[in-house]
Amino acid sequence: MDIPSKYDSRKAENHWYDYWLKHDYFSSRPDEREPYTIVIPPPNVTGVLHMGHMLNNTLQDVLIRRARLMGKNACWVPGMDHASIATEAKVVAKLKENGIEKSDLSREEFLKHAWDWTNEYGGVILEQLKKLGCSCDWGRTKFTMDDDMYKSVIKVFVDLYNKGLIYRGYRMVNWDPEALTTLSDEEVVYEERQGLLYYLSYPIEGSDERVTIATTRPETILGDTAICINPNDERYRHLRGKKAIVPICNRVIPIIEDEYVDVEFGTGCLKITPAHDINDKALGEKHNLDTIDIFNADATLNSFGLHYEGKDRFVVRKEISKELEEKGFLVKKENYVNKVGTSERTKAVIEPRLSEQWFLKMDELVKPALKAVLETGEVRFFPKKFENTYRHWMENIRDWNISRQLWWGQQIPAYYFGDGQDDFVVAETADEALKLAREKSGNGQLALEDLRQDEDALDTWFSSWLWPISVFNGILEPDNEEINYYYPTSDLVTGPDIIFFWVARMIISGYEYRNERPFKNVYFTGLVRDKQRRKMSKSLGNSPDALKLIETYGADGVRVGLLLSSAAGNDLMFDEDLCQQGKNFANKIWNGFRLLKGWEVKDLPQPEASKLGIEWYSAKFNRTLTEIEDHFSKYRISDALMAIYKLVWDDYSSWLLEIIKPEYQKPIDRATYDSVIDLFEKNLKLLHPFMPFLTEEVWQHITERSPEDALVVSSWPVAQEVDEDLIRAFDFASEVVSGVRNIRKEKNIPMKEALQLSVLNEEKIASDWDVVIKKLTHLSEIDYVDAPVDGALSFRVKSNEYFVPMGGAIDVEAEIKKLQEELKYTKGFLQSVLKKLSNERFVNNAPEKVIANERKKQADAEAKIETLEKSLASLG
Repeated sequence: MDIPSKYDSRKAENHWYDYWLKHDYFSSRPDEREPYTIVIPPPNVTGVLHMGHMLNNTLQDVLIRRARLMGKNACWVPGMDHASIATEAKVVAKLKENGIEKSDLSREEFLKHAWDWTNEYGGVILEQLKKLGCSCDWGRTKFTMDDDMYKSVIKVFVDLYNKGLIYRGYRMVNWDPEALTTLSDEEVVYEERQGLLYYLSYPIEGSDERVTIATTRPETILGDTAICINPNDERYRHLRGKKAIVPICNRVIPIIEDEYVDVEFGTGCLKITPAHDINDKALGEKHNLDTIDIFNADATLNSFGLHYEGKDRFVVRKEISKELEEKGFLVKKENYVNKVGTSERTKAVIEPRLSEQWFLKMDELVKPALKAVLETGEVRFFPKKFENTYRHWMENIRDWNISRQLWWGQQIPAYYFGDGQDDFVVAETADEALKLAREKSGNGQLALEDLRQDEDALDTWFSSWLWPISVFNGILEPDNEEINYYYPTSDLVTGPDIIFFWVARMIISGYEYRNERPFKNVYFTGLVRDKQRRKMSKSLGNSPDALKLIETYGADGVRVGLLLSSAAGNDLMFDEDLCQQGKNFANKIWNGFRLLKGWEVKDLPQPEASKLGIEWYSAKFNRTLTEIEDHFSKYRISDALMAIYKLVWDDYSSWLLEIIKPEYQKPIDRATYDSVIDLFEKNLKLLHPFMPFLTEEVWQHITERSPEDALVVSSWPVAQEVDEDLIRAFDFASEVVSGVRNIRKEKNIPMKEALQLSVLNEEKIASDWDVVIKKLTHLSEIDYVDAPVDGALSFRVKSNEYFVPMGGAIDVEAEIKKLQEELKYTKGFLQSVLKKLSNERFVNNAPEKVIANERKKQADAEAKIETLEKSLASLG
């Protein structure tokens, strides 16, 4: 089989991915094997591949491909999330471009546009994941708006409502004035922003006195319904029972007392706006205050805003502060930094708003999920540090606001049949709702057209919290074959930023609906940042085009580049050089393979050096495999890759191939060749989860293979007993080789010129390896001597001293001068170490590790001095 001179990543990636799909290697059906299941964190249907997706999905692919090689029934379920807020925003924007307003459409008309948009633009990211090499079972692809997924969500809502866990309440919520919907607390991001603190004076009714309050939002004075003072504040005791007048709108409001007011903040007086602050709302209820909402849904002012009606809140803030100043109500302004809540999706500043919403009670639901992570360890987090984050959120959990004022999503299955507060029923279908409504109302004449379904949709996370169950239809058919086989899933790979949104809630739903954990292990990736530690974003322009990277460096190069520096839970400082490093690694493997396949093979006796080299590499491979298994068990995926990288780059390519390489234009013996091919194939198996395309390409070039023998479905190597003595002997021999090579390099002695090596045999170590040392350094002979060799250069490996006679090849005087200078420096260095170790304070207070390090420096310096003195003596 012809082997191209260069590895063509693009050609290999297209060819082998099509081959894998053609032969259905990624598909999974329940059978007698142990299942290994991963469900993909469903990307938004609006999404395109970015660096975070690349890292997350590469990690999942590594785990799933390794499980497949280990003989497990590997099932990786792909899918997408309908992303209510993001998708609806895109559809609304597209409609506006065509001169259509959402408000002009019926729900059905709008949803048709949403589905058209989804069918045209959605799912791009799943196709892009194929370019990365992701081995998902694409026949299982799920979408949270699929009919069965939709019905699962509705069934769960009805069930929780019937259990008394879902209720409707009039509450202060987080309102996104851009998306025109409520958000849960977890969807609000708090940012420190520079603003102003406005000091405003309110006239006291019936007097010339005024009271001053401080606020960051002067526009909200139009919704004030009281001023509050602390009853223990002597400054304002005389205002008890009096009333104040709100500037501009001239509303007369009571002055109330409550210890909630901080006498140290601002002026010690607080304006109370119950419609626009959650704490003011609580005070309003306590003191029976009026509630005046001054905002429209889009955060423009309504009729309570007087002459500011229809203007945006931030425009009004500037204009009203100017009016207050002109009319003598603005006392002063100060710079002020405060935390402002913003929408995670639209980035709009959140407006606290009173609204009737649907809520899920969480206090009892969380208990099994808390226990599973923090007590029994049924669900394990990697890194473990995220357990504290999980604990804090779960122990302080609030009821989940699950309704959204959107049309794209699962419509809340509540049906209203009258104007009373309780004139509604909850049911999975309209027909069931009609039956319940007739029973509840006592009106047997009610018809379907008399029912009005709730307009709101459910929070997107209310569908994705069921994901590990619903993708196997475990809600609608809780005892079906697939859910019983694949659930609980094995590993979840996700980012810590959705530990609340998704991870915790999936654990909650798992125990509620399966009485079982949804997954065994959660591997948290870090965020991908640039070299300046900035989070990657479109606005900063620091996020590279993921597909362009694949085109430039190959999918395997990008995968390696990402994983070499992405320890679990730690942020990854992305640098394109890492991808180049990955590409270089691919080329190294390819060129090493071409070298191997370029040798003529004959039935010849096996050289002793080759036999030793193969035995050593087999031992080193088994030791590395044991290390890799340990790394995988602890989800140190980047460490596992680094161990393979070093094994292949250093031990295999730099050492083994040199040891077994035949002389120029001479054949290689068959025993050695077959053994090296076997070891090379084992390397490819270890590398395959990380570099699937390159390894399959090389694997298929080694020999003709049937589809059943493809690398993707081959078997993971099994570690054998490790011969540590053999590894130690090689390590010693390799130091000797390096010593001779250094002398050649320093003295510019070419490899074609044979040298002699003499060993002062204080402790005879690894003499069996002399044949390897001679081959790798071109030595004519190795002698074991009882005294230093005059006129020779020397080096030390452990307790052995090695001499390379130079004859007339060196300038003896120059060599003596060089050695004397090195000896002087080393003696000075030793003195500084000894001085430190003679300092009692240092020795008594420094950590043991530091002391041990200094003692090692002392021992190394003393050994070097001894070697240098002997070398000088030999040069006479």
